[in-house]
Amino acid sequence: MEQNSNLICSIGFNDKKYPTKIKGKHTDEYTVWQNMLARCTKRCWDKYPTYIGTSCSENFKSYSYFYEWYQTQPNANNKDEDGNKWCLDKDLLFKGNKLYSETTCIFIPQRINVLLTKSNAIRGKHPIGVSWKKQSEMYSARCKIGRDKRVNIGYFNTPETAFLAYKTFKEQLIKDVANNYKEQLDSRAYDALMNYSVDIDD
Repeated sequence: MEQNSNLICSIGFNDKKYPTKIKGKHTDEYTVWQNMLARCTKRCWDKYPTYIGTSCSENFKSYSYFYEWYQTQPNANNKDEDGNKWCLDKDLLFKGNKLYSETTCIFIPQRINVLLTKSNAIRGKHPIGVSWKKQSEMYSARCKIGRDKRVNIGYFNTPETAFLAYKTFKEQLIKDVANNYKEQLDSRAYDALMNYSVDIDD
């Protein structure tokens, strides 16, 4: 594709086929596209290491292609119960995927997106959902159930048993939330959530 204008985030290009602003405000399509491109840059990776290695397909580098793809996507314009736009997700259908593309991306509610977000930087050397509690000299299993909410699952003698408790709790939570959104979700997203497996090296 011919690049007719300055690159956006040093990656994407806009051939001016579709509007980027309406009444002085960026369109939803452009906002989602620009944010996606930003996550594919070293500047983002330095601030948010979880995105290191993230890229996008050649097609997604084109705003006009992305705009047309966006129009065909279930839930692209959905909002959740708090009025938040659904999120462009790249790794629910293909766990561990780092490529934003027309075949890997879907839109999911923020609540589900938060459930699947990992916190590698803060959990340290222990398995996901597990931490060592010096006061009790036991391993604690805790699970995030919202953006700023966590629930204590229990205390265990080994990190492995703590993880298994976390895994059981988290997988059931994901299924419960998926069923709450079942009537709205893309069937591919629903199936992926119902079969989602929490692994010890997540």
